[in-house]
Amino acid sequence: FFAHLSNHSHQNIIMSVDETAKDFCTYIDATPSPFHLVNVSADRLDTAGFVRLNEADSWKGIVKPGGKYYFARNGSTLVAFTVGSKFVPGNAFKAVGAHTDSPVLKVKPVSKKSAHGYLQVGVECYGGGLWHTWFDRELTVAGRVIIDVDGKYVTKYVHISRPILRVPNLCIHLQSADERAAFKVNKENHLQPILSLQSGASTSLNAPADTDPSDTRHTGLLLDVLAEDLGVEASKICDLELVLCDTQPAQIWGARNEFLSSPRLDNQVHCYTSVQALIAHGDSLLADDTSVAMIALFDHEEVGSQSAQGAGSPIFRDAIVRVSEALGDVQGTTASETFKMALNKSMLLSADVAHAIHPNYAAKHDANHQPKLNGGTVLKTNDNQRYATDAVSGFFFRELARQAGQPFQEFVVRNDCPCGTTIGPIIAANTGLRTADIGVPSLSMHSIRETLGVADISNNREILKSFFAKFEELKEKFDGF
Repeated sequence: FFAHLSNHSHQNIIMSVDETAKDFCTYIDATPSPFHLVNVSADRLDTAGFVRLNEADSWKGIVKPGGKYYFARNGSTLVAFTVGSKFVPGNAFKAVGAHTDSPVLKVKPVSKKSAHGYLQVGVECYGGGLWHTWFDRELTVAGRVIIDVDGKYVTKYVHISRPILRVPNLCIHLQSADERAAFKVNKENHLQPILSLQSGASTSLNAPADTDPSDTRHTGLLLDVLAEDLGVEASKICDLELVLCDTQPAQIWGARNEFLSSPRLDNQVHCYTSVQALIAHGDSLLADDTSVAMIALFDHEEVGSQSAQGAGSPIFRDAIVRVSEALGDVQGTTASETFKMALNKSMLLSADVAHAIHPNYAAKHDANHQPKLNGGTVLKTNDNQRYATDAVSGFFFRELARQAGQPFQEFVVRNDCPCGTTIGPIIAANTGLRTADIGVPSLSMHSIRETLGVADISNNREILKSFFAKFEELKEKFDGF
C-alpha cells in the first residue's frame, strides 16, 4: 500500500515548474544590487527595441508616438515608457512604480577591520533588515567599482560569484539563557563579517592577506579579490560601492513546486513583472494605444526615498513633464497646462510586496484580510495614508484584475499593529496622481531570503498588462475619475 501511494504521489503531485517563475529566477540571480538590476532590465529593454535616452539631452524630436524609450539615473533607478501610436498631447499616463533596493549590509567607506587574527570587512546596515537571518550564510559582494583606465575613470559592475564572507553565530555554550532567548543583535559589533585570516593561510591569491594597497581604506585582500574578478590591478581601483549578498541562488520548492525563495524579492519581483508587462505592451498594443505606459523603478525606498534617485525626488514628475513637452502641447494651451491636463487623467499602481498570512503567526492578520501565497496580487489599503489606495483607485485595480481573469486579494493591517508604507503615498503627494498600492503576497519580508508563491508572479504581470491595455477604456466608462 505504502509503495503504491509513494509511486502515485510521484506521478501526480509533482507539478511542472512555472516558466515565468524560472525566468524570474534567472533575472534575480543576475541582480544582486540595484546597479545590476537596472543593467539587466536595460538589456531586456534593449532587446525589445527600446531606445535609451540621456537625461542631459533634449528629447524633442526623439520621443514620438509609437516609440519605446528608457533612461537611468545613477545606474540604480530606471524609467521606461511606451508612447501609443494614437497618442495626442494631454492624454493620460498609466504608470507602475516599484523599487530596486532591499535591506542589505553595505561596505563602509573605510572597511578595513581586523580582530584576533581575523580579517574582517566593516559594514553598515541599510534599511530595516531582519539582521539575524544574515548569520551563518555564505556571503559575497556586488556593486559598482570606479577604475582608473589610462587616466580616465570608468565605472564597472562586479559580482563575486563565490562565497568570501560569513557572519558566524556565537555558539550556544558561550551564551547565557537570557542571551539565547533574546538573540539580540548589536548591529555594530555582531554583524561584521569575516573575510580571511590575517596570516593569509586560507587564500590562494599570491598577495599576502594583510598587504596594504595604495588605498588604505580597505584591506588589500578584498581589493585583490575585486581586481582579480575585474581583470585589473588592485592599484587601479579608485572607489567602490558594494553590498553584501547571499550566494545561494533563487530556489523553487514545495511538494508541488509552488513556492519560490530568494534574496531581494522585496522588491525585485515587481521590477521584473513591470519590465515584462511593459515589454509585452510595447510588442503588440502600441498601434491602438492613445496614452503613455510607464514604469519607474526607484532606488532608496527602504531608507525613505529622499534622494536624487528616490521616489521623493523630482525624477518621476520630471519624466512626465519631459515626455509631455517632447510630444507637443494641446492647441491653444501652454506646456504647463498640457502637463496638468495629462496628470489629471493618469493613474499609478505602486507595486511592492504584501504580507501573506503566516501559519504560525495567524493572529497578526485581521480576520477578513488574510492574503495567501498563490492567491493573487494584493490590494493594500490604509486610511491613515500609509498606502495611497482609495475607493476609485481600488475599484480600477479590482476591475482590471477581473477583466484579466486574475484573482486578487485584500489587505488592511490590524488596528493594534504598525503599518509599513510604500512609494505610493510619496508619489501621490508629489504629483497628485490617483494611486493604488498593490503587491505580491510574501513571507519573511526583509529576511535575507524571502518567499512568495510562483503563480503570483505571472498573476501580477498579467494584471499590469491589463492596466496598460485597458485603463483608458475603463476610465471612459467611469463618471468622476
